[in-house]
Amino acid sequence: MLEGTPATGRPADPSIAELREVTQPPSVRTRAGAEHWVASAYLRDLSPYLTRVLLKAGFSANGVTWLMILCTVLAFFSTAWWTLAGAIVTVVLIQLQMLLDCCDGEVARWRQTSSPKGVYLDRVGHYVAECGISVALGIRAARELELGNVWVSLGLLLGLLVCLNKVENDLVHVSRHYAGLPQMQDTEAVRKPTQGLLRTARRVARFVPFHRVFHSVELSLVILVAAVVDLWLDGAATQWLLVGLCVAAAVTLVGHLAAVLASPRLR
Repeated sequence: MLEGTPATGRPADPSIAELREVTQPPSVRTRAGAEHWVASAYLRDLSPYLTRVLLKAGFSANGVTWLMILCTVLAFFSTAWWTLAGAIVTVVLIQLQMLLDCCDGEVARWRQTSSPKGVYLDRVGHYVAECGISVALGIRAARELELGNVWVSLGLLLGLLVCLNKVENDLVHVSRHYAGLPQMQDTEAVRKPTQGLLRTARRVARFVPFHRVFHSVELSLVILVAAVVDLWLDGAATQWLLVGLCVAAAVTLVGHLAAVLASPRLR
């Protein structure tokens, strides 16, 4: 029988079944906003194997999060590398980022070391990924790093819009805290607007979920598709993609704000 860790009394070398039981409870697998579809589809099936390796190697939960952040920084540079190979590397790095995003929480739950610092670093990682890739897309579209270039400027604009969209989510939790309200449960029910027109718009968005493209996974995939098309269009597909994303991000920003104000999240 393996010796338990001093802090938790749990095995130092857990089995995959033990890891799944402790680190993947229903409260994690059923989160409406925090659990991305790639996690539900396959990454949560793979993550316990990597989590076990990270635990054996002595990584803390925050140490795993720093690895995730490193992946996002590297994804910025691979996105800005205006070749098909750069786009492929970005997809691989973002998949690794999301896998590590599963693992840092699993390490924290196994070692019972969840902390505000860990949550903060996790948020930083996602901001760096999604905002950084958006900015790098402008460099990719311009095929050079020149601040006065219109495509670089559009990339900076897209990065700002994506950042503001993420801030709208985080400000819900900040506002509830300052108002003395309890922590909001991450369920689908609290995300539904109470007004008829917005509820209808939200149902439409479920069939045409363009607002989801600003997550690092979807961004990396559409950049890869554009890179393949660019083999015939000499960069035009990436440029049109950037323009379309800027328009979609602006619409999403306004719609997201209206949806938050009309939902039970601030009550």
